[in-house]
Amino acid sequence: MRLPGLGGWSDDPLWATFYDWSVEHPRAGGALWRLGIASDLRRLYAAAAEIGRQPAGSAVLDLPCGGGVALRGLRPGQGVRYVAADIAPTMLDRTMAAARERGVADQVEPRVADAGALPFDDGEFDLVVSFTGLHCFPDPHRAVLEMGRVTQSGGVLTGSAMLNIPPLARGGLRTLPVRRVGRLAGLLGPSATAEEVRRWLGEAGFAQVTLEMSGAMGYFRGVRT
Repeated sequence: MRLPGLGGWSDDPLWATFYDWSVEHPRAGGALWRLGIASDLRRLYAAAAEIGRQPAGSAVLDLPCGGGVALRGLRPGQGVRYVAADIAPTMLDRTMAAARERGVADQVEPRVADAGALPFDDGEFDLVVSFTGLHCFPDPHRAVLEMGRVTQSGGVLTGSAMLNIPPLARGGLRTLPVRRVGRLAGLLGPSATAEEVRRWLGEAGFAQVTLEMSGAMGYFRGVRT
C-alpha cells in the first residue's frame, strides 16, 4: 500500500518542500524541528559549514542533494568542484535554482545518481556530505559502502539521518508517525540504528568515527583510511 497525494521524489513531494523551507527559516524551522523530532537545527548548519572549509581544487559530493540545503556551506568563489547528486531530476533542478540564488552555480555540477551504485571513480572526492539522506535510501548500508568507495584516503564523510531509536528515547515517540507515513508514501526507507551506522562506516573504511544524537537525528563523521 502506498499513500496517494504526497508524491514520490521524482514528483517534488510536499515533504521535500517543507524540509527545505524549515532549514531556510532558522527561527520557525528550528521550533518545528524541536517539536517534531526533538532536534536542534543548528547542528545541521554546523555540519554543513565543513563544506566552506574545503580549499580551492577540492571535490565535494552532496548525496542526496535534495533541494540544495547543503549549499549554505558553499562560498561564492571558493573554487571547488561541487557535485550535487540525486536520483530525482526534479531535486537537481531545485538544487541548481538554489545555487543560482546563492551565487555558487558556477561551482555546482548536477548528476543523476543512485546511492547504491554511484557513477563516480574510487577516491574521486575529498569530502562527501549526506544530510538527512540515509533514512531515505532503500538500502542505506549499500549507500554507506558506496560513499566510502568514492571518498579518497584522508577524505571525510559527514552527514545526518533520522535514525531508528527506541520509542522512549528523546524524540522516539514523536517520530513514529513521521516514519510510518513516510514509508507508506515511499519517501523513507528502513533507516538504521546508531550502532549500525557506526559499523557500516567502519566497513566502508572510515576511522575516527563520531556519531552524536540530537533527538532522533544522528550526526556522523569519519575519515577515510
